[in-house]
Amino acid sequence: MVTIGADSHKRTHTLVAVDEVGRKLAERTAPATPDGHLELLRWAEQWPDRTFALEDCRPLSRGLERDLLRAGERVRRVPPKLMAGARRSGREPGKSDPIDALAVARAVLREPTLPVARLDGPERELRLLVDHRDDLVAMRTQHENRLHGHLHELFPGATPTRRTLARPRVLAALEQRLAAVEGPVALIAGHLVGQIRQLTATIDELERAIGQRVAVLAPSLLALQGCGPLTAAKLLGETAAIGRFRSAAAFARHNGTAPVPVWSGNTTHVRLNRFGNRQLNAALHRIGITQIRLGGKGARYVEKRLAQGNTRVQAIRALRRQLSDEVYGRMRDDEAARAATSALAAAA
Repeated sequence: MVTIGADSHKRTHTLVAVDEVGRKLAERTAPATPDGHLELLRWAEQWPDRTFALEDCRPLSRGLERDLLRAGERVRRVPPKLMAGARRSGREPGKSDPIDALAVARAVLREPTLPVARLDGPERELRLLVDHRDDLVAMRTQHENRLHGHLHELFPGATPTRRTLARPRVLAALEQRLAAVEGPVALIAGHLVGQIRQLTATIDELERAIGQRVAVLAPSLLALQGCGPLTAAKLLGETAAIGRFRSAAAFARHNGTAPVPVWSGNTTHVRLNRFGNRQLNAALHRIGITQIRLGGKGARYVEKRLAQGNTRVQAIRALRRQLSDEVYGRMRDDEAARAATSALAAAA
């Protein structure tokens, strides 16, 4: 078995092949273009039994990964945090493209359970929509903060609260008030009102598009109490295909809800896991808090943990771990249902 590590950049890709024990066999650099990808594939054909290893920086490696997968190659993704240890363990000091590619290949040899790459599916499209909406919401919040400051200067004591500045009725009333005021502050405030209205319309449009996609992709996940369309979209987009996780425990480790074991002598305990995907962790937390507020299954679980002597913070952490398993099962069910539907459509 030959492992081929890749160091990806905007203009070039550098590949290094190693054997089963990590000895360097060969290296090759090619342009980061479709023709360059084909050149690297032809170079790699000298080793029939091969696996490609790509550092998980998909803005740079997505094109190469997609072409490798379409060609039927085995591809594994290497988290960037594994690179430093692999470089330090090498005999050759420094940092160059071949050294980095060698470190990627050796990381796969050291960690055989790294995730297997797949072609991008509907989850990536959903993530793009969710990330774009998040960016627009952050931009609208900045405009609202600036507008609130200008309004306080123009109308002291008669300023609407910042949370209401995106409401159509509030914006319409502000336009009428600002039309009667002259000066640069009123002019800037009027521009901000228009930008907030436009951003709100775009955000609402994105929410509708996200909701329609989620309803098709994850009906079982949407049925979970506390999991609305935006939270479900965040879970789907950040997970990027639940089938790449071999178990619910692996998914919990990925999202940071699995506690970290700590051994000291003959005593064993756990501590808070501050690693993992924090976006997934936050989405699970929102589901848990909503269930507690609505008095649902999560609330009963927290009450049971409190009766056992846990603090409220500890009980909510344990609830997130339970929700991780439930979300994993529901997402697996949704993925299996989509696969069955696709198989039926292909057979028809």
